[in-house]
Order: sequence, then C-alpha cells, then structure tokens
Amino acid sequence: MSDLTVVAGPSSPELAGMVAAHLDAALVQAELRVFSDGESKIRLAGPVGERCIIVQSTHPPTDSHLMQAMMIARKCADAGSKVCAVIPYLAYARQDKAFLEGEVVSIALVAKLLEAAGVSSVVTVDMHSQAGLAHFARIKNISSIPLLAQHAAGMGLARPIAVSPDAGGAARVEEFARLLNTDFVALKKTRDRTTGEVTVDPEIGADVSGRDAILVDDMISSGGSIVKAAGVLKKGGAARVYAMCAHALLIGDAASKIQAAGVQEIVATNSIPGKYARVDLSKALAEAAISLF
Repeated sequence: MSDLTVVAGPSSPELAGMVAAHLDAALVQAELRVFSDGESKIRLAGPVGERCIIVQSTHPPTDSHLMQAMMIARKCADAGSKVCAVIPYLAYARQDKAFLEGEVVSIALVAKLLEAAGVSSVVTVDMHSQAGLAHFARIKNISSIPLLAQHAAGMGLARPIAVSPDAGGAARVEEFARLLNTDFVALKKTRDRTTGEVTVDPEIGADVSGRDAILVDDMISSGGSIVKAAGVLKKGGAARVYAMCAHALLIGDAASKIQAAGVQEIVATNSIPGKYARVDLSKALAEAAISLF
C-alpha cells in the first residue's frame, strides 16, 4: 500500500482519478449512500496511507458536499493519515465578512469545521477574496487564469479584448489579458446588498466594436452579472462575446439566460463537473496538494 492515497469524494470522482494519476497514488472511492431524510453515509472502499488527499468540490448541493468532505476527512484522520483537502470550488467563500448587521462570516466557520474534522491543509481554486484565505491556517489558492488564457489562445478569436464584469475583477482580467497578449477593460457594476439586483454602467471605457470580447470571472452563479455585461458589450458593437470562469455553478436556467443574452460560448474549469468544464485543473491541483505535506 502506497503511503499516498487520493480519496475520490462523491462530488468529484473523475477529477480525483486524474489527480491520483498525476501523483501515481492509490485511488480510494468514497462510497455514498443518501437516506430518505437527506442524511449522507460515507464508506471508504479501501485503506488509506499516511498521506491522504481528499478531492471533493462543494458545489450544490453545497451543504451535503461540505458535510461529506468533513466525514471523509474525519475517517482518514482517525486512520492516522495527514489530510489535505482539495476543494476546487470552496463553498461560502463569498461570505467572507458581515455585509449587513447580524450576518455570520460563514467562511470562517467552514475553516474551523474542516480543521476540527482533521484537515491539516487545503487546496482551492480562485477563492473569492484574500479576506477568506486569512481564516485558514494552511491553504494554497491556485489561479486558473493561466489555464483559461491558454485555452482562449486556441479559440481562434478575432482581435480579442478581455473584460471583467466589475472593477473587483480588474487584477484577474489584467493578468488574463497579459497572458493572451491583448488589452482589457473592467466594467462598472453595482449590486444592491439587500435585493441582489445587478446594474452595469453602459459606458464601457474601451472600443469593442468588431472585436471578440471575453468576459472573465471567478465564478458564474445566477448569471445575472454576465447577462448584463454581455448586453452592454453587444450594444457597444462587440462581434462575439464569450464567458470564461473558474467555477461554472450556473444555477437553474443561468446557462440558457447567458446564451440568450448573446454569449457565444461558456468555458469553465473542471472544478465543477458539467458540459462547460473544458479546462483541466488536475495537474495544478496535484502539484499544490503534494507540496503541502
């Protein structure tokens, strides 16, 4: 038995298999049974080594996937393993501070729960903010931007311009544009903290006429920001509009709304499995995880 084991969580079995292959590690499946009341029961299908890498993204159903990750971690820790949790999409990362009076800083609680479950280190991808990272004792936050830019370079884009849907993503889109050897612009977006309503300033700040515009974001959830941004870019004369992100949550009919807004294609990493997961993170995740032991 190898001293290094990769445990495939129920949310990320394919990604876990690829991580294990990169590391030439033993792969153990975490078998899941869900009872009629919604409770999860986890059984590891084999023994684990002294070093254990759990691969479990916490996309919806968020709470179930998070609980399963903690159950796996506890089982591995109880077996004497040192545990690294690879959680490409880390739920609650957006709840990194109290925006309104009385709100819970949920990512701080998630960090404490993972530690209590036996996790000694965490690997994630494009976590929403530096404030969230500060709650973890040992964490590596991988940027998907180099991989997304590499993919974009092969898309046959016409005079591309990289676009952030909001000012908060300016550094992200600047790096993407640098790697793609093109220019960039950040749109001006506002969101009502109470209603969640998004508005995007129609003043783009750059000439996009006849150019392919690539909207770059860390995650696409409801798709509201991308829809509004795509509308502004189309009105500005953009030829084709693409949406690229690390995490394609695409809740409900978000994908169809985005396409109806004129977006040619949605491209995401495989942090969340699905039809838009076209950019592979497994090598980067494997290298980050092994470095934490």
